Amino acid sequence: MSRAFVKEDGGERWTPPVTPHAYQLIWRGAGGPEVVHETDDLLDALRWLSSRFQGEFEVRDQTGTLLATSAA
Repeated sequence: MSRAFVKEDGGERWTPPVTPHAYQLIWRGAGGPEVVHETDDLLDALRWLSSRFQGEFEVRDQTGTLLATSAA
């Protein structure tokens, strides 16, 4: 394999950088907060959030501002 596709520090395959999304849905579980869904559409984020009925979720924008929550 060409060295152009291997990371120097771990021998892992190169992956392209991820484009940041406008909104993140974060699950506040026992293991700590975890990003479970990302989108650029606020309406899509709120629909995704409303379809989940277990656990507590947050919707935050790119700057980390809390926009919405769902309580368990």
